[in-house]
Amino acid sequence: METEYFVQKDSIVRQIWGNSDNILFIFAGASAEFALNKAVDWLYFTGKLPADPLGRLFSTVSYARSIIFSDKQAALKAIDTIAAIHAAVEAKRGMGIPDWAYRDVLFMLIDYSVRSFEVLERKLNKDEKQEVFDVFYRVGDRMGLKGLPETFQEWQIMRLHHMDHDMQHSIYTDDLFRQYRKHLGLVRYRILLESQSLIAPQIVREFLGFRRMSLLRPFIGTYKLARYLKADGILKAMIQPSKYKNDLKALDVEPRGRKCPFHFKLS
Repeated sequence: METEYFVQKDSIVRQIWGNSDNILFIFAGASAEFALNKAVDWLYFTGKLPADPLGRLFSTVSYARSIIFSDKQAALKAIDTIAAIHAAVEAKRGMGIPDWAYRDVLFMLIDYSVRSFEVLERKLNKDEKQEVFDVFYRVGDRMGLKGLPETFQEWQIMRLHHMDHDMQHSIYTDDLFRQYRKHLGLVRYRILLESQSLIAPQIVREFLGFRRMSLLRPFIGTYKLARYLKADGILKAMIQPSKYKNDLKALDVEPRGRKCPFHFKLS
């Protein structure tokens, strides 16, 4: 009997999440928006994110990989594990994580999956965007989240509403960015800020005081060419922390084609 997967092998979601560049941009955007979320205090309750932001990144990626690249039953088990972990944190704190906070995280994964691919590869069509939404909708539905939108168009409306109502610049915002700088070092931290400025929605950039134009934008075309020539490894080796070199290399779980990068317009 043919194996049933939670995400089909030819899915655009596998293409997005099987590429380390896309994943790093997804988490660059999410790390900026997490710092602004009104429920960010939950991340401080466990202490794991401020204590080790990069370790938290790879832990989260491992769960995402368990969902996106596994057979259906293994993926459902991974989702149930995530739900159980959150339930345990809620029990320990004696209160529940708000439904809107769960939705915010899910909405970030949808948004930054699309944004990262469009910055580094090409524009997604309507069906591909719906496919990204469908995968993460099924994740949220399995977790029992309430009030989820049912289409990509409905999600777009709710996403704007959530960003308008669920973000603020707080003491946690400033502390998280201090932790990012501490763990990354000055040069990598500056690259993170420029990556966040490049990929984050306008409202996030405004909250964080980012300039309108990221300094990375003019170099995207050059980096695409480096990937095409398979020279991007040299650039990555120069900026990635040696402690996480193997973790970063392992993020590339789907082979990239050798299409010329200049077939696409810069987003």
